[in-house]
Amino acid sequence: MDDEIYFTLTALNMFHGVKPFRIGSIVKLVKDYGNTYDLEAIRAELRYAGPSAYVANSVKTVVKGTMSSGRLYDKILEEDYGVVKFIFDNVIICKLLTTGELDTEKSNPESDVNFI
Repeated sequence: MDDEIYFTLTALNMFHGVKPFRIGSIVKLVKDYGNTYDLEAIRAELRYAGPSAYVANSVKTVVKGTMSSGRLYDKILEEDYGVVKFIFDNVIICKLLTTGELDTEKSNPESDVNFI
């Protein structure tokens, strides 16, 4: 669908690497106001691993067809959620959850959305 928003996760090696990520993993997106390197930094967190990556914001790290954190920054809330769709080497591509998808996740008591 054309209204789907995809983004690239990067900086995995600053945290736990690619190991804690799985296809279908829910990631919590948090605007990282304390980041002095990037004023539009968005941190990605996982249920069992905590902070685990950043949304890519460089022409060298943003996969074509996905949004940079600069483009995504004003489209998300202070905290929002995505789901891992693709993993290749040290690149993770996620889809931003729509309001309806997020509501469905929240209604599932076992969903990671309820724990991160």
